[in-house]
Order: sequence, then structure tokens, then C-alpha cells
Amino acid sequence: MADLSLNGIPVEDTFAEAFDVAGTAIVVTNDTPKWAMIAATVMTGFATSVIGCGAEAGIDAELSPEETPDGRPGVRILLFGFEPNGLKEQLLKRVGQCILTCPGTACYAGVEGPTKIKLGGAIRYFGDGFAVAKRLTDAQGKVRRFWRIPVMDGEFLCEDSTRAVDGAVGGGNLLFLGRKHADTLKVAEIAVEAARSVPGAILPFPGGVVRSGSKVGGRTKGMMASTNDAYCPTLKGRAGSALPPECGVVLEIVIDALTSQGVAESMRAALHAATEVGASHGLVAVTAGNYGGNLGRHHYHLRDLLTKPGAA
Repeated sequence: MADLSLNGIPVEDTFAEAFDVAGTAIVVTNDTPKWAMIAATVMTGFATSVIGCGAEAGIDAELSPEETPDGRPGVRILLFGFEPNGLKEQLLKRVGQCILTCPGTACYAGVEGPTKIKLGGAIRYFGDGFAVAKRLTDAQGKVRRFWRIPVMDGEFLCEDSTRAVDGAVGGGNLLFLGRKHADTLKVAEIAVEAARSVPGAILPFPGGVVRSGSKVGGRTKGMMASTNDAYCPTLKGRAGSALPPECGVVLEIVIDALTSQGVAESMRAALHAATEVGASHGLVAVTAGNYGGNLGRHHYHLRDLLTKPGAA
């Protein structure tokens, strides 16, 4: 099935198809890394697919006190949606229910962009009229507006707004065809770790891995998506299967990023990491999911990703 190879592993000469999304970021800080991560983990729950969850979200980076606005440990969270208004709704719900509620948190804008998204300016109403606006000058000399919202452990400091970026992309992907589940999962885990090392990229599915790859539509009327039967090992004997006889499991990783370049570099890192260990873990081949170019305008050809990360 493959015309290419990398580190001795067949790579199908195909492309991953991705689409434009609205993307934003926030920085959540706390007195300890533990509680910053707890808040971030809860906020990014139930955020695997924009179709079913309203948003796709993930943790981009853990931040040291030197990297945050208030000198405390922090986490940068990325959130993606179909368009800015839907993104705003998800952002406010998740910050209001998961960050505001967490002991000790503060919340700051995490990215620059052309579209303003209300944050503290909307959440302040929880303060029941007691919230106080405050303007502060950051290290770069920029005046930023915050809201101090009274809560039972003191105050929740939240920046008035964050931004949505232009050029965010969702849906970059790789499919790993393997022989055994445990071995293929290990390959996928290694790929996820490499993909996450690229700044501004997240993998929204559980542990970064998805087993329920989908196709557009289905046999049942009204289904937007259904199981990708061409890659289901139990259906290998049926017409339309894309799997070789020795393949017993397929696992996918899906990548969103604030830029198209971020998706490409994250896919590149994952592809190289997976194939480097693939031979010892029964990896049969690597491919990618697309819909013939009809879903999204961003096409990431695996052929173009065979050069090493960082190579010219």
C-alpha cells in the first residue's frame, strides 16, 4: 500500500486533510504546579471533537513562574472551535466552571490576535456587582485590564479579554497500522510525546490517541460521521478495506495548532518518532486520513514530512 518509507517502515504516499478553525489560548496560574494542572485538566475535559463537544482543547505547556504574568506556576491552554462566537461560548463556560471554581487560580490572556474575546469582562457578573476593574502595565509596557472577582478564598483575578488568532488549523492526523494492540499503543504514545513537543500544538483525544477514526456521513440517515470501516480490522474481509492481512489494530493521532506550520511540524515530529521505534513494535505502516480534499483546504502530504524535524 505504500510507495514511501521512513526508518524502514512503509509510509503511504497520501495526505492528511485539515480545516480552518478559530483558536485561542489562556494562561492559568496557581500557587503550586499541582493546582494549576488540576484546573487545566478539568477545563480541557470533554473537548475531543468540535462536532460532539463544542470545542477541542488541550494543554500546550507547563509554565515556570518566570514565564507567567504573576510569577506563579502556570499552564497554557489552547481551545479551538468552528468560529469565534462559538469559541467564546465554550471559553466562558469552561473558565467559569473549571478555572473560577478551582482554589487559588488566576486567568490571563494567552495569545495575541485580531479578534477580541470577552473573558473576565463577562465572568465578572458572577461577582454580583462586587467585582472591581483594575488596569495594570505589563513588562512590555502594555496596559491590560483585569477584573477582581470576590470568591470565598479571596479574589479571582481574570484578564478582561483574550484573543482569537487567524490561521488556526484543526484535524492534522496520522494513522498507525500495527499487528498487536499493546505494541501499537506504545508507538502512538511515543508519537504523541513528540507531537506535543511542538509549541502551539495540542492533541485533544484521550492521551492524544483515538481508536474511533471516522468518515463523513454513514448508512444511518442524519449521521454527520460514522466509523472509518476501511480501517477497522474486524472488517478486513469486506470490500473497501484498506488494511493488509497482517494488520490487527489501527490507532490515530489528531493534531490542532494555532498555525498551519505548527500542524505540519507536529505531524513531522510524530511521524519520525513513531517510525524510529516501529520495527521493534510491529508497526506495519503509517498513513493519514483524508476525504479526497473535499473537507478542508489544508493538505499535509506525508511525502513532505519525511525530512527530519528542524532540517532545511
